[in-house]
Amino acid sequence: MVPLIVPHTSKIILIGATSVIGSSVLRIFPNQVIPVINRHNKHARNQKAFYVNLEDNEALRSFLDTQSPDVLIYAHAVCHVAKCENNPEWAWHINVHCLKKLLSFLPFKTRMVYISSDHVFGHDGVYQEKDKPCPISTYGRTRVKAEKYVLERSGALVIRTSLAIGPSLDKRKGHWDWLRYRSQKKLPVTIVKDEYRSAVWADDLAKRIMDLAKSSVCGIRHIPAASLVSRPELARFLIKKMKLPLNFNLTTRAQKNAPLLGRIELQTLYKDEFAQPLPAIIK
Repeated sequence: MVPLIVPHTSKIILIGATSVIGSSVLRIFPNQVIPVINRHNKHARNQKAFYVNLEDNEALRSFLDTQSPDVLIYAHAVCHVAKCENNPEWAWHINVHCLKKLLSFLPFKTRMVYISSDHVFGHDGVYQEKDKPCPISTYGRTRVKAEKYVLERSGALVIRTSLAIGPSLDKRKGHWDWLRYRSQKKLPVTIVKDEYRSAVWADDLAKRIMDLAKSSVCGIRHIPAASLVSRPELARFLIKKMKLPLNFNLTTRAQKNAPLLGRIELQTLYKDEFAQPLPAIIK
């Protein structure tokens, strides 16, 4: 049994509250986390949150000094694989250099919890925490480097997740919002047929992340899912669930202009209460 180390009254800062995972953490634990939203986000202006320019070193340093959190959950990143591939300098700046600056400003007492991705792996396979990263994209490589910086900090935790499904705070991120948006705009939808992921509901993921964040677990932890799902199977399920008047076309990874994942499954070495696979989206 891993003991909890963070009491209910502790100050938990959430950076990346508009991401799919961050949105779920905020929705489920509104009284336990203090959300931080990038001040340039025009689509989340009515939220009760701190608006901080995460690229402004002085603003970020002042915010962290003033708030002095007990835990910082970092769910902020550019996750669009094609955009990262087309603009690698921008991807490295946001996903790595800004994070490195934040770590240098973070109070010594603060427990750092970094939400990473299965994109640190890129070749078909089943991966545990001991397996060496093998990214195939710029996005994946930025994740690997960011993890390295986080793990240099004492007591830090890197949580690798797979595909999180759910709405985002600004209604602009993730597979759920993408399908809804394309449907509303009557735009075509193309799904990659040879990609398989450990897709999980973002709300289930948020609960596991908060449990881990409050625990004494450090290092790297994977959050596994009960089963893999193909992208077409997932799209059909979500379209039906959201009652969208939407059809889609199929393509392959080879036909896309960005290096996409194939068949990637996260598993874990551990046997504690945090190691139980999350429920599959399609049962």
